[in-house]
Amino acid sequence: MRIEDVSGYLIEKPLRNRLKGKNQGEILTYASDALIPGLNYYAQLRWIKGMPEPDVSDKGLVSDCNKIVLFWGSDYKEPESLGAEIEFMLDGTPLRFSRSSSIFIPAGVSHGPATWKSFTSPHMEMTILINKGNRDGEIEADKAGSLRHLSDPEKYLVRKPAYEVVAPTPTKNRMHPSMTFMSNNLVPGANTYLEFSWIWGIPDPDPHIFEHVHDDSNELVFHIGGDPDNPESLGAEIEIFLDKRPLLLKKTCALYAPKKISHGPLKWKGYTRPHIEMAIIFDAGVLAQSDPGGHQKNM
Repeated sequence: MRIEDVSGYLIEKPLRNRLKGKNQGEILTYASDALIPGLNYYAQLRWIKGMPEPDVSDKGLVSDCNKIVLFWGSDYKEPESLGAEIEFMLDGTPLRFSRSSSIFIPAGVSHGPATWKSFTSPHMEMTILINKGNRDGEIEADKAGSLRHLSDPEKYLVRKPAYEVVAPTPTKNRMHPSMTFMSNNLVPGANTYLEFSWIWGIPDPDPHIFEHVHDDSNELVFHIGGDPDNPESLGAEIEIFLDKRPLLLKKTCALYAPKKISHGPLKWKGYTRPHIEMAIIFDAGVLAQSDPGGHQKNM
């Protein structure tokens, strides 16, 4: 397979949707079948900059696909600090957390709403749908004909990331190792690997992520700016290759790298403020299989 136009796999201009209610933030959709025709994944971001007051119509949902909801804080020096206490309902069970956390939600299980119990600093909420490019299959839980139930909802909440993704050579100015917030080791059966790092300068060495291929797994690569007041600002200029052709990243963005398509290397051309690099590898639940960054083959 060869991609005719690699720029069509890069999303720098999100779909926007402002929610009702105070401090609910604006949803920025960076992956969907509306943005990349035929894409079988969906991902949205929103910054929370104050104590949210939900719309009175906010109710629990049921999805027709597996789903991940991820929360993380804005302080790159304390990446596990969330800046809030949140209660998230999963299968009727309240899960409360105050650290950066992720939740795996199987298809057919009621989930939400999320209720903020306290707020101390801005933080991010990310929602990912797996094997579905839109939210058309989500309905309110009380309107669902039947629901799937979990024996222990707590096991679907990741309160503490794994630190296992390392490069052959330690890299300055970025987290090393990165934080893994979803894998089969963290939630058995998730079959998705999600990891990310804060970057607080030009990485050294640069490049430190080289050309690699995932033979059996599709990947979404996100570069996310750390400014809650200007969420589309990345804080860097990065050159990345997809199918051996260069793309220049200047804004918060998502890049779709289909299986069997080479991607990388990455080289930082400029830096102005801390930002995040995130890899989501689908149909690959463990490090050896997902191999974000292609590092494992070189260890």
